[in-house]
Amino acid sequence: MKPRLTFRLILGDDIALGPGKVQLLEAIQDTGSIAAASRAMGMSYKRAWHLVDTMNRCFSTPLVEASKGGAHGGGAQLTPLADEVITLYRRLETRARKAAEADMAKLSRHLATDT
Repeated sequence: MKPRLTFRLILGDDIALGPGKVQLLEAIQDTGSIAAASRAMGMSYKRAWHLVDTMNRCFSTPLVEASKGGAHGGGAQLTPLADEVITLYRRLETRARKAAEADMAKLSRHLATDT
């Protein structure tokens, strides 16, 4: 098993952003729906809605705008801020992994191999 580095942006007691939340944002972008995104990720709608709510509260403006269901069903779309947040998070992730690569390789030599 190869170790991996993950990043979370923490605001007070809340995880404002982390790998799962970014993946959820990307799934909402792909599906146009919180429900469809949650199904695609194998999580409950309630959990997905909670994660979206936390993100929306942690940023200056919401990342996801949802519309209620009706005759044609509801949906969700990302705001321009969400697009920027995803881009910045992915860029940070790439840069940090590259910067940490050598130390991660050294650290990995000391990890148990039969976990």
